[in-house]
Parts: sequence; structure tokens; C-alpha cells
Amino acid sequence: MESELPDIYCPFPQRTNPHVGHVREHLDRWTRNTGLVHRDSARERFEQADFGAFVGMVYPTADSENLDLVADWFVWLFLVDDQLDDGHLGRSPDRVRKVVAMMQSVVNGAGAPADVEPPAAVVALADLWERTMPTCAAHWRRRFSWHLMTYLTTATTWEAGNRADDVVPPEATYIEKRRHTGAIHVCMDLIEIVAGIEAPESIHNDPRFITALEASCNVVCWANDVYSYEKEQVLGEIHNLVHLVRHHRGYGEQQSLDHVCTEIATETERFLAAEHELLTAYPQLSWMLEPYLDGMRSWMRGNLDWSRQTPRYNPADVSQYKEPEQYLEATVLGVRQD
Repeated sequence: MESELPDIYCPFPQRTNPHVGHVREHLDRWTRNTGLVHRDSARERFEQADFGAFVGMVYPTADSENLDLVADWFVWLFLVDDQLDDGHLGRSPDRVRKVVAMMQSVVNGAGAPADVEPPAAVVALADLWERTMPTCAAHWRRRFSWHLMTYLTTATTWEAGNRADDVVPPEATYIEKRRHTGAIHVCMDLIEIVAGIEAPESIHNDPRFITALEASCNVVCWANDVYSYEKEQVLGEIHNLVHLVRHHRGYGEQQSLDHVCTEIATETERFLAAEHELLTAYPQLSWMLEPYLDGMRSWMRGNLDWSRQTPRYNPADVSQYKEPEQYLEATVLGVRQD
């Protein structure tokens, strides 16, 4: 008997960005220019996933230019993530160190390597870096760079190592790592760009802000685990909270899904409490805190809405928009195989 996805508690309104049509056209051009999506069959599946709609749901207030930028970050993160999660690369930690080193070079300001032809993923990252960093404050760049590289290194070492060694991580460890392997901190950092705000370090270090951010990130990541669970079971993926609950607690599938959705509701309430405390503590910073917190709410709601409608998590088509394995390795690692 097939399990039913429980309703996920989300008290925030549905919204979308008016520039979604434009950003879809932009993504088509950008992925062609960078070579991130190459074959016609992969492009068809990429278009079906509709990342333009997704970015419009999670950044509903962004102007057209900023929406294009964050949409490009989205696509880059998703395509790299798919190779680490679903492809053979994610099961071979040594094989991705080369590309991570190239990406680290871009993040450190050295740009794409000049002595070799860089793979598409590195070329695209260099383009994103050049378009994102010039107007950003130094402390934002440091935080964003750390989150990006922590995502890449955690996904390529911790997750890949678990897969290679057949290790099922404890729930608590997974929950802590999940916010990095899902790159959600990178996406939350982009709120400051689309909202045109600059949050001081004192706010980022405030325990109430940390709680609101952590809770909203958990809601997004765990909702993703609920919707991707069936597909990831087909792929044999162990890094999913529903799977870990079943494994460690001995629950059945439906009980595990219900349990995770209850935890999502708890995290949503934790966010709301921290949000109230933060706005009460800093009324003079409401001009900056309100759009930041609104961005977190938009992420929780938009991620849920997109997950409900996208075919990306359909277990009947685990290939999704992916390229054949040999092309993907060429795209990510820069090893050409004709």
C-alpha cells in the first residue's frame, strides 16, 4: 500500500514573482551559454522542472535583474547537487576533489584556471561570482563564501564517504549537516541581495536570529526530504530524514512521514516565536529585519508550493533532467569523453 504524504503545516501566504516569464527565458539562455544543460532530452526535463517558477515563489519580491541572478545560482546549485546525490560522482569522494579545488580557486578570487579548459560548472561559477560580489559587503562575502564551500566540501566528503562506506548517520548529525548539504544557507544569504539590505554581524550573531534562520532552514530541508523520499528510495539514497527515522526508530513508512511532518510544524512554530522576539528586541531595525524574515517565510512557503507541483520528485523518472553519466562527468570534472 502506497503511503500518503501528510499535510505540511505552513501558515504563510502563497506568492509569486511577476517576472517569472522573463526569468524562464533568461535561464534558457544562460544554461545554453554556460553549457550546463547540453542535450535536448536533458533540456526538456530541465524545462519541466520549472526552476523559474521555483525562484519566483521563494523570492517573490525580487526585481527582474536580481531574480535572474538568484535563478542562475539556483540552477548551478541544483545541477551540481544532482551529480553529488544521484550520480556515481557522489559515491566516489576522490573523483570530485579536482572540481572542488577549481571552485575554491574561483571563490578565493583567482578565477577559473587558465592552464586547463575548465568544466562548465566552474565557468558558470566564475560568471556568477563576477556578477554577485562587486557590490557586496566584505562580511557578507566571507559568510557567503564559507557557506558555499561548506556545502561543497560537506556534500563531497561527508555524504560521499557515508555512501562509499555504507554508513547511515545518526539523526542529530544528519539534521546539523543537512542545512549545509542542501545549500539552504547559500540561498538564505541571497535574501540580502534581493531585498537590498545589509544585516550587520551583530544581528547574524544574535541567538534569536540564529534560531529563526536555523528553524526556517530545517523546515525547507525537511519538507524537501518528505517530497523527495520516494524518489530517493528508488535511487538508494540514505541521506533523507524520513529514511533515517525509519532506520533508527523502527517506524513504518507512513509513521515516519507523519513524524517528520510533525517536526516541521514544530520548527515552524519555533521560527514564529524567534521572529516575534527578534522584532520586539530591535524595533529600530524593523526596516531590515522584516524583509529578511519575510524572505525566510517566502522560502518555507515557496519551497512547499513548488515541491507539490514539480515533476522533479517523480520516482517514475529518476533521470529527471540529467545528462548521461559520461557527459555529466565531463561537465563537472572537465574530462571530455566523446
